[in-house]
Amino acid sequence: MTPQAPDLFSDAGPAHPERLPPAFPDRAAWGTVPRLRAWQQAALDRYRETQPRDFLTVATPGAGKTSFALTLAAELVNRRVVSQVVVVAPTEHLKTQWAEAAARIGLAIDPAFGTRQGATSTEFQGFALTYAGVAVNPNALRIRVERTKSLVILDEIHHAGDARSWGESVREAFDPAARRLMLTGTPFRSDTNPIPFVRYEHDGAGQLRSQADYSYGYAEALADHIVRPVLFMAYSGDMSWRTRAGDEVAARLGQPMTKDLAAQALRTALDPKGSWIPAVLQAADTRLSEVRNHVPDAGGLVIATDQTSARAYAAILKRITGQDPTVVLSDEPGSSGRISAFSAGDDRWMVAVRMVSEGVDVPRLAVGVYATTTMTPLFFAQAVGRFVRARSRGETASVFVPSIATLLGYAAEMELQRDHALKPPTRTEEIELDPLDEDRVENEPDADELGEFTALTSEADFDRVLFEGGEYGLGSASGSADEADYLGLPGLLEADQVRDLLRRRQAEQVARGSTRAPDPEPRTTHGQLRELRKELNGLVAAWHHRTGQPHGVIHNSLRETCGGPPTAAADAAQLQSRIDRLRQWAVTRAS
Repeated sequence: MTPQAPDLFSDAGPAHPERLPPAFPDRAAWGTVPRLRAWQQAALDRYRETQPRDFLTVATPGAGKTSFALTLAAELVNRRVVSQVVVVAPTEHLKTQWAEAAARIGLAIDPAFGTRQGATSTEFQGFALTYAGVAVNPNALRIRVERTKSLVILDEIHHAGDARSWGESVREAFDPAARRLMLTGTPFRSDTNPIPFVRYEHDGAGQLRSQADYSYGYAEALADHIVRPVLFMAYSGDMSWRTRAGDEVAARLGQPMTKDLAAQALRTALDPKGSWIPAVLQAADTRLSEVRNHVPDAGGLVIATDQTSARAYAAILKRITGQDPTVVLSDEPGSSGRISAFSAGDDRWMVAVRMVSEGVDVPRLAVGVYATTTMTPLFFAQAVGRFVRARSRGETASVFVPSIATLLGYAAEMELQRDHALKPPTRTEEIELDPLDEDRVENEPDADELGEFTALTSEADFDRVLFEGGEYGLGSASGSADEADYLGLPGLLEADQVRDLLRRRQAEQVARGSTRAPDPEPRTTHGQLRELRKELNGLVAAWHHRTGQPHGVIHNSLRETCGGPPTAAADAAQLQSRIDRLRQWAVTRAS
């Protein structure tokens, strides 16, 4: 006979007549029931009050959605409301992560479950599978869920919208479930496909928006010291590439340009054969060294576009550090084990494509490099979420990003809470997506959309630091003393200390810039142009801080006034003309 489970919670309900798997046969088998954070307890209390069939929890990455979900699962099993727990996760690694977390509170979840197998061992109280696994045989899962009262935990539920077949399979398989708990920590994409089991209501502006039953945003978690503040280190630089037609194009990251050009400039910057990505990786490693002076096991993560780039970045990091970084490629055996080993160790760097972009828990990650062409707000939030989990007061995260307007916009809006907006069905599905369209879900833009091109040269310049919606820094060359001032921020600081120190660094840079004379005789044309671009960008940054105008607007105004091409393609006379005009604006404003 199966032992009766002890009452772990005060609101025990009536026993269900069917056999209960041995969830908590004795107190020693419970494991450690987690002490709930305030938001987790509030969400649990709301669930207890309403006892809904469907419950959507939106909580920022790193807030502790897994602990909340498993605590609720244990309660429902213990009260015999359900007798089986089914976890659906985005990746194979996350299945194991869920099973290990459940084991710590005495709940046995089978992470090796397959839809084609027979009954699982009676020692398990449930099983875990991926969204792709659900799509393999949703009818078999439906039968299991119909036969046994089940709680279905849909982790990162937005993945049910990754493919139409996935959403249909999730709905088919779990429609009969007794209870469904949906979790997400990132903004849903805007599209025409509703996410299964999510409630939508009109927002008064002609759109249907998802309605969370409980929300806990990044700003709230930051105030509660559950997540770390994030410093975004933005890097610009001059790029040149050759198009399929044989034309050579020059552009500067951070300058106004079409989305097609921005996509090609970004791909040029991320080319491992150029100078941009090695300089940024060097800067990120310098930052990691500073953080490790205060947090010895702090680690770094580079998120790459594809496997070829990931391996090339790993080779660059080995030259910089003298150590082999951990490389995680989702289709290689042992990837999950490498993530776990990195998480438990103290190695400096891990390089991955998409496998570590969401849900994977590596709390010691403190420095990141966003080196991917994926530009959706969904993916960006997932990626940044890998660095925000706080372990102790004063820890900060540093994420290095290209100076692309789209990414800088996402960084500035970190604290905004988004809901899933359903676009009305139109003919837009027939329109080709722009390479940097925020609703794009592919790993990288298609070659046909961008046009084949050959990356020629790339150079990196430190652009600015974004923190709590503010911008700091006047721009400087990679490897300069000004850049070192920002990379050398202490690794343990409270948010207000970070803000004060950034303001001080900027004031010092402004003071130095007002007295520093430019190099009177650059030795080469290349050196002369680089010095002029550096001076112009510093003045533009200073004008931005004085007027609040975006950098791109200032550059556009200078081009309209002085004429000429974008900064990256301007000659010395055109650059000097813009510098003189900006200085004239400053004098006029001061008078």
